[in-house]
Amino acid sequence: MTFEPLKGVRILDLTSVVIGPVATSRLAQYGAEIVKIENPSGDLMRGLGGASPTGEHSGAYLHFNRNKQNICLNLKAPGAKEIMDRLIESASVIVANMRPQALERLGWGPSNIRSKAPDKIYCLLTGYGTDGPYAGLPTYDSVVQGAAGIAGLSLARDGTPSYVPLLICDHVVGEIAAGAILAAIAERQRTGVGALVEVPMFETMAAFVLQEHLAQQSFLPPVGPAGDQRLLNPNNRPVLTRDGYISLTINTDEQVRNFLHTTDRKDLIDDPRFSTVAARAKHVETWFAIRGAPLTSKTTAEWLVMFRDADIPAMPCHTLETLATDPHLQAVQLLSYEDHPAEGRIVAIRPTILVNGTRASAGQPAVPRGWDTHQILSEIGFCPTEIEELYKQGAAISYKNAREA
Repeated sequence: MTFEPLKGVRILDLTSVVIGPVATSRLAQYGAEIVKIENPSGDLMRGLGGASPTGEHSGAYLHFNRNKQNICLNLKAPGAKEIMDRLIESASVIVANMRPQALERLGWGPSNIRSKAPDKIYCLLTGYGTDGPYAGLPTYDSVVQGAAGIAGLSLARDGTPSYVPLLICDHVVGEIAAGAILAAIAERQRTGVGALVEVPMFETMAAFVLQEHLAQQSFLPPVGPAGDQRLLNPNNRPVLTRDGYISLTINTDEQVRNFLHTTDRKDLIDDPRFSTVAARAKHVETWFAIRGAPLTSKTTAEWLVMFRDADIPAMPCHTLETLATDPHLQAVQLLSYEDHPAEGRIVAIRPTILVNGTRASAGQPAVPRGWDTHQILSEIGFCPTEIEELYKQGAAISYKNAREA
């Protein structure tokens, strides 16, 4: 049975790049009808995410924008205001990651919309919120990684700051936004009243870092330095094997004993420095040097067998080239293949959440700009003659016109 708790909920997607598309993509997986609005130049991620056969759908764009309808509009052209007004009227949720000032100038900010329709849910995704000294400043994922102390964690561990090579802030905050929207929908069902939901990237990611790394500075007076010293240890990284790397974690006393026995360091099993959680925390530098020492006497595959026999959490350290071929991911069919209307054969990634033991399908591929413009304009009440006039005015752009532009 299909799991579609949001079936019948239309969400107007005024987002681009990653953070917003991640949020609305998750809601699409729950059955919401997502209407994505793009300007004539298109979502930046169409090209920013890498090459594609047509140059219009990077791999990242394809994966972040599945199961969405697409209408292409020039919001500055005559006629665009009426289209937007009708789209907003037709939607129960609006999600935007444009700067709040720009939204207000255009007349589609949360204060204007919710003053007219208090039952609307408006989710505003911002870099730094709408108050405070950073409010309204532009940002990207890497900038937030720096501001929120994520890059600084590498400075503490390695002596130089570095970014996580993944748009981690966009992903995390996008998923949190999806959850907040779901909560607002549940609250509206209870009260009949909508909500303005604001999700600031900087505060959200700073809280993540501080929850783990405020650590001993969480007390007044502090009982030690900030930072989880285990996570910040230079040896807290994949371990070298004969033919690659292996990822493992050893936390409990039993796991430590099993690890030392399996790696032929039996002389350390009764060492009081490593026999308890408290002792290992006190001698964290020495313990992690032992834990992170190379294991070059055997291959990764050989170590995996031995660690699993010893009930030690361990997995291969995949590369970008090997991850997609992982036997578990292949067995559960995370990836599949499908035909895209413009790009030909592509890889699809299905939702990872199981409901009642059932995995959802990947659904429909991300579509070209303006793919659904005509259909959506018809749905919100424009007749064929009016639609043609909107095309002539440049307010609306069809798939054909977007392709020829």
